[in-house]
Amino acid sequence: MTVACVCGEVYELKPEYAGALLECPECGRHLRAPRPGYRPPAPADLDTAFDRDVFLLNQRALTISSQYEVWSEDGKPLLYVERPTYPVRTALAYLLGFIAGSVAFSWTASAARHVGADLTPLVLFAAVGVAAAALLVVSMSARPVRHVTVFRDESRKEPLLRILQEQRVAVLSRTYSVVTIAGERLGRFRKVYVHNLIRKRWYVEGADGASRGRAIEDSIVLSLLRRLLGTFFGILRTNFLIVSDDGEVLGEFNRKFTVFDRYVLDLSADVDGRLDRRLGLTLGIMLDTGERR
Repeated sequence: MTVACVCGEVYELKPEYAGALLECPECGRHLRAPRPGYRPPAPADLDTAFDRDVFLLNQRALTISSQYEVWSEDGKPLLYVERPTYPVRTALAYLLGFIAGSVAFSWTASAARHVGADLTPLVLFAAVGVAAAALLVVSMSARPVRHVTVFRDESRKEPLLRILQEQRVAVLSRTYSVVTIAGERLGRFRKVYVHNLIRKRWYVEGADGASRGRAIEDSIVLSLLRRLLGTFFGILRTNFLIVSDDGEVLGEFNRKFTVFDRYVLDLSADVDGRLDRRLGLTLGIMLDTGERR
């Protein structure tokens, strides 16, 4: 039996270790040894398009909205995903924000005429801050929410899942709910902005609100380099590990080195099916469009 760690180490194990939780001696990650021939039973209502471990996400180029084709591992089309952009409504939101900011600056700056010369610079500085806050709050409040819809195919006649953006204005964190078209809640994703300063991560909750794990950038060193150098012409690609709360690797979300965006979501390490594949796929979608990669 062979088990491979994402750090590159490969180990040969005796059959008695099948299904055991192990720790890689090189990097310390937790790994689940495969059980030959074992595949956990899928939920009775799980669509066959989601009953798999590997998804290929291909983002369409030269489109206004975010559009993805989802393929199986052997290249067969499975699903179509769209996240609208609403450019006109977004432009109007920024226009409203600019107007609000201008009014706030004018109103605050007018107070400078009623204070002494020593306080005038301080009042004008405060006016700039008030104007910036007004622009930000009004424009973000007026912007349309951008829900994501997963369709059977690009005809968009049969929607299967939706990822609902829960807030228009998010300061510390942003959350998204994953629901079926019938309204059944499958789970929730949470992104905490302060954590992104060092290493990007997304938290995953199940339908019951309990934690199902998190997606985290694959390397703290590469993460810091990306903060300094950006993607550096695509060489420093942002890849994610999907791990459980106890540190076990459940899967990976990796960007392939191509001209256009191509992603591979591989959940084959989750041999016990701990992560609902519908949550896994929608998490992969948000790791791209939610991070504006």
